[in-house]
Amino acid sequence: MGQGPLTDRIIAEFDGMSAQLQAAARYMLDHPSDVALLSMREQARQAGVQPATMTRLAKHLGFEGYDVIRDTYAAAVRSGYQGFAGKAGIQVLSQKLRGDRGQAAEMMDALAAHIDRLSRPEVLDRIVAAASCLSSARRIYCLGLRSSHPVAWHVHYVLSLVGDRSVLLDGVAATGADAIGRATPDDVLLAASVLPYTRQTVEIAEYAARRGVPVIAITDSEVAPLAQIATKVILVPTQSPSFFHTMAPAFAVAEILAALLAGHGGEQALAELRRIDEHHAALNVHLKPRLGKK
Repeated sequence: MGQGPLTDRIIAEFDGMSAQLQAAARYMLDHPSDVALLSMREQARQAGVQPATMTRLAKHLGFEGYDVIRDTYAAAVRSGYQGFAGKAGIQVLSQKLRGDRGQAAEMMDALAAHIDRLSRPEVLDRIVAAASCLSSARRIYCLGLRSSHPVAWHVHYVLSLVGDRSVLLDGVAATGADAIGRATPDDVLLAASVLPYTRQTVEIAEYAARRGVPVIAITDSEVAPLAQIATKVILVPTQSPSFFHTMAPAFAVAEILAALLAGHGGEQALAELRRIDEHHAALNVHLKPRLGKK
């Protein structure tokens, strides 16, 4: 969700709120999808306030309780994504108040908090479980379109250095999905997609699942379309002070998965890496460091 249904009302009332109410209100402005999907207590925890503050905020905005606000946001989620322009207004206002340096610092703080969340035991358990499933697959099909493309590409590229088990579902003339037609239940589809969800990614994952191919999803919510299809799900936060969602946490997960899978390759992976090093050297792929002047 780009902009919540109460954004205009919150901004209009913001200056008249106490510091605690402003903290809760800012959370609602920055995380409208979470307002619809997370419990009030979890939202309060992430906002750094007490649950009672969320209730007081609801009443300040003219509602009987916070459940009414959650229902309002849930209805907005069901009605469809509102586009990047919705959140752009919030960024413009924030950037005008804080300046470019303040905006950059806020984005850095948000990224640091997201990465910290990925180090929680329950998230690491999901990553390890996904890596185990991928490691046992005959072939790994990597899928990520639009902003999620670098996530899929990175896993595929690293795996291509240690073997030939990876297939990137990407190609010219709309042929990228053709390769999934060869997949079997012995293979795995690794698919990445976050709000706004790319239709083709979901449709390819549904097709793979119907054929008995296990799907591992990197996505942003337990109720995301890919999460409903996947056998294993890794959740990544995407909220950002920018109008555009952040893909840094998803990319971090891709780096970890790729590294774990390469580590599972053992001696065969090492042999492939030596072959790749020789290949790159023969083609003079990388610049050689210049020796310093004596």
